Amino acid sequence: MDRPSAAIYSVVVQSCLKTRSLEDGRKVHQHIKRSGFVPGQFISNRLLDMYVKCDGMEDAKNLFDEMGRRDLYQVVWSSLSDMYGKCGSIEEARHIFDRMVDRDVVTWTTMIGRYFEDGRRDEGLHLFKDLIKSGTRPNEFTFAGVLNACSDVTAEQLGRQVHGYITRVGSTPSSFAASALVHMYSKCGSMVNAERVFKGMLQPDLVSWTSLIAGYAQNGKPNEALHYFELLLNSGKVYPDHITFVGVLSACAHAGLVDKGLQYFYSIKDKHGLTYTTDHYACIIDLLARCGRFEEAKRIISGMPIKPDKFLWASLLGGCRIHKNVELAEKAAEALFEIEPENPATYVTMANIYATAGKWAEVAKIRMIMDDRGVVKKPGKSWIEVKRKTHVFLVGDKSHPKSKQIHEFLGELSRRMKEEGFVPDTNSVLHDVEEEQKEQNLSYHSEKLAIAYGVISTAAGTPIKVFKNLRTCVDCHTAIKFISKIVDRKIVVRDSARFHCFENGSCSCRDYW
Repeated sequence: MDRPSAAIYSVVVQSCLKTRSLEDGRKVHQHIKRSGFVPGQFISNRLLDMYVKCDGMEDAKNLFDEMGRRDLYQVVWSSLSDMYGKCGSIEEARHIFDRMVDRDVVTWTTMIGRYFEDGRRDEGLHLFKDLIKSGTRPNEFTFAGVLNACSDVTAEQLGRQVHGYITRVGSTPSSFAASALVHMYSKCGSMVNAERVFKGMLQPDLVSWTSLIAGYAQNGKPNEALHYFELLLNSGKVYPDHITFVGVLSACAHAGLVDKGLQYFYSIKDKHGLTYTTDHYACIIDLLARCGRFEEAKRIISGMPIKPDKFLWASLLGGCRIHKNVELAEKAAEALFEIEPENPATYVTMANIYATAGKWAEVAKIRMIMDDRGVVKKPGKSWIEVKRKTHVFLVGDKSHPKSKQIHEFLGELSRRMKEEGFVPDTNSVLHDVEEEQKEQNLSYHSEKLAIAYGVISTAAGTPIKVFKNLRTCVDCHTAIKFISKIVDRKIVVRDSARFHCFENGSCSCRDYW
């Protein structure tokens, strides 16, 4: 009896794949082995593809290890990578990747993307650097993936390198990659570069428009944000969606443009025919609460057709903190405690509100509740990039190699600031202790340490850019205004809510934040 040909085996394996019959596929594979037929690359890849798509990962792995050549078809690599990705075994996917002979740009991009999806951005970025060294030319999807990862970790220097590579190889960024560039620069607070890329696009897409608008809003430039929104409306080619309006409303909230913000809010439904989302409601409550217009805020909340979410209540609580509205703050906090009792931010904000009001017994009660529920305050952390190296600081940190110089410099700054009229804001310090101790507690907040390191480690006049995981406190905000004037530096601080650009004793937020 004649042995089946490669073509017949191929048809049979493909039939097993179509019927998703893993057992039949295994039988065909065993028949091939027993017959002495050497499957070759084509049949082996067919078998691999069948095993992967029929969830026979162990069979696929064994077959892969048996194969003499590793130059898999792209479709098989994608299937293997996808399956390992779903199983959470990125090491197995990397094992296959490393053993492949011919890795094209799609293969590289897929593997890099796996790292990003798994939250392992450093490894993804490192693999991207290996891709550049390999001589394989990245495509628009590679660029976009890496740039989005840079946005997530505010790695502006690497983002600039990627941008430079795009330029050096003579590649004109597609709309997809260019949008990622605009997004990356906006998230890193480099609005000049974001706008430059945006203006170089032949047909900016909605993502680019929205990134630019939101970027200007976060950077304390509401006029520029609203200017570009109006240009978007007048373009006649792109139309805003609900995410665009979040950026617009945020710009109004950060600038106290209540009437304009309300006008845009009502236009979402009346003019643009969009449905309100919880994000829109959270933004408009933020706008009203910041201005102390609590009655209007309560009316909107009571008339909402959807249930208020944690962001809305947090916005209301933030406004109550600004205007010292203890009673309404308690109601907002009660709703937040029910939604997310594990979030320390609500407890800390309420403790700050009580401390400002001098209600130390209530502060103590909040601390007891946190202890009973096992809620731990998230530590403040700030970081600064100097000479392509990231330096991280915690409050009171003394672990940095230049800790002694940093603390000495801050001590000298503190003396000069007081000569200039600076008075520490100790109202929000959560301990009922002596004023001197409160001032000491405030002096070494993480952003101050990062700024001090930036000043002593860079040339005079060099701008300082610091990132913080939490909202900056009132005392630090005031102190940094004084520091910017004393050291004659532009100091940018991006906290969890927005960018603050300090220059010559003032901030871009105009103390409205």
